Amino acid sequence: MVRSLKNPKKAKRKNKQVGKKGEGSSETVPSLPAKVWQPGVDKLEEGEELQCDASAYNSLHAFHIGWPCLSFDVLRDSLGLVRTEFPHTVYCVAGTQAEKSSWNSIGIFKLSNISGKRRDLVPDKTGDENSEMGSDSSDSDEEEEEAGSGPPVLQLRKVFHEGCINRIRAMTQNPHIVASWGDTGHVQVWDFSSHLNALAESESDGSHGASAVSNQAPLVKFGGHKDEGYAIDWNPLVPGRLVSGDCRNCIHLWEPTSAATSNIDANPFIGHTASVEDLQWSPTESSVFASCSVDGNICIWDIRKGKSPAATIKAHKADVNVISWNRLASCMLASGSDDGTFSIRDLRLLNEGDAVVAHFDYHKHPITSIEWSPHEASTVAVSSSDNQLTIWDLSLERDEEEEAEFKAKMKEQVNAPTDLPPQLLFVHQGQKDLKELHWHSQIPGMVVSTAADGFNILMPSNIENAIPANDAS
Repeated sequence: MVRSLKNPKKAKRKNKQVGKKGEGSSETVPSLPAKVWQPGVDKLEEGEELQCDASAYNSLHAFHIGWPCLSFDVLRDSLGLVRTEFPHTVYCVAGTQAEKSSWNSIGIFKLSNISGKRRDLVPDKTGDENSEMGSDSSDSDEEEEEAGSGPPVLQLRKVFHEGCINRIRAMTQNPHIVASWGDTGHVQVWDFSSHLNALAESESDGSHGASAVSNQAPLVKFGGHKDEGYAIDWNPLVPGRLVSGDCRNCIHLWEPTSAATSNIDANPFIGHTASVEDLQWSPTESSVFASCSVDGNICIWDIRKGKSPAATIKAHKADVNVISWNRLASCMLASGSDDGTFSIRDLRLLNEGDAVVAHFDYHKHPITSIEWSPHEASTVAVSSSDNQLTIWDLSLERDEEEEAEFKAKMKEQVNAPTDLPPQLLFVHQGQKDLKELHWHSQIPGMVVSTAADGFNILMPSNIENAIPANDAS
């Protein structure tokens, strides 16, 4: 259970993405070979610094909206179901963790002119796709990239929120409807349509980060939980259906009665013996959801069959912090633990035992977020307190002949680690205290992440960003 992101100062930084360990200053001997940096294993010597390998990204940008954000969500928009051409535009909502309770807000923001490198069949080594942006300057620290001119532009609108936001989620069917879980113990539902409309109509004039905080009443404010919480999820099949879980062990079901109101069941679902950390609705069954807890268990629930779990799985030896239900392969459920491990279960095998089909202990610190790709059924992204965001392709297997050729080639260029799992596609570093990540459902290959020192938008160059077969029509 690793949550806090409260910071006594605003997050102002010049982000340096971590890729290779190499030359650090003018005094460093230029002929020293670069080395792949391994957190928890390698140490920086005097005069050395970490540098990003920009060729590893099609696009990489950093920004922040003021205070650190523990949670955010990427909003579905009307700019195209599958977008592959730069520059890109992204809409998000995020909740702050400010020094004082009265300083908190929900940020609704639009990041436009996101530049990057068009992916070629034969990689082009020219150009530098590493660009940065802070809340106090719209100037790019790097040269303009191949696709898109000028730096990204952040436009921000803020709505006052009482207390810190533990988690925030937008409704899939109506992205302007947003639910927030506050540390005051209240779950609130908001309508941000006016803010999103204003952002959509506004030009990218470069003014950002200076918007005033507006006061807006929520559509619903629920205080029926007996404690604060972190778990919340909108149903992807029934608009307005919501579940929220708290730090005791209670889960409440919200049923929509109209566009602006909900009937919230006062009698909670109880099956865990400790804090409910995360909730996920099934992508194919509107009455089924999963929960995970500090008690180390994952529970599967069917709201048609009472307030007790239909199945309970002893998932990890430590707290289960996060879960993700695969939208493209609905039998697969991923979970991340406080001990740094994450597992993949095939729910079809529950009757035969634990149903674990993959288990990884690469990370040595708590898993803080996990999410399946919306475009590749075998790909999952993971963030950890070890300051790494990793991307995995579970369809990959070890090929000894190919691996030997790769190692021989890489040995000439860099001292690469030899014990990495073959399923590990990508390692992104450079953010401090990573908390949450999300794939963009309409931009294949794009991942957005939040940490104590701000947001990153990244598109690794080795992640497929072609139009998926099921979306090609």
